[in-house]
Amino acid sequence: MIAHLRGRLAEKEPGRLVLDVGGVGYEVHVPLPTFSEVGEPGANVSLRIHTHVREDTLALFGFASRLELDLFERLIGVNGVGPKLALAVLSGIEPRDLVQAVRSGEHARLNAVPGVGRKTAERIGLELKDKLPAADGAGPSQPGPDGDLRGDVLSALVNLGYQRPVAERAAEAALRGGHGGFEATLRAALRELAR
Repeated sequence: MIAHLRGRLAEKEPGRLVLDVGGVGYEVHVPLPTFSEVGEPGANVSLRIHTHVREDTLALFGFASRLELDLFERLIGVNGVGPKLALAVLSGIEPRDLVQAVRSGEHARLNAVPGVGRKTAERIGLELKDKLPAADGAGPSQPGPDGDLRGDVLSALVNLGYQRPVAERAAEAALRGGHGGFEATLRAALRELAR
């Protein structure tokens, strides 16, 4: 699965980018904060990617920050929230505000996002209240010495189809083992999951 893309921005439309990576154009769906941050066509862009695979579709979703990617992956784990609705949520409310709204039970802020009804807002709040990453620069999802490695391994495991809580435990166990780079840590996490 694709977890990261770096290349030249070839096309830019609200919600959609085309990245030229070594002569191959990748269509990437993005939330509005990422769209605003990437610059104009011709700029060099680096995005964290969630590869979404269904029986009839392969779609790439790109994010400028680890927090956006974490929130997206947690949102699509909520019953009834697909990738397009998750992008709408991230486009309609800043990531830090989303974390605060969910943690404080402010469902009205979520309900104000186009496409999010009252029941969906309540479901998001209920299912994610204790599962969201810290938005203040602390917490397990933020980069530290192993933060990027942890995030990359976690993203790879989720893209392989493992449930996020299970993948988080395996990634943490692999990082505690100090296996070094991405591939060795991913292999260690997969061994952990095979137990």
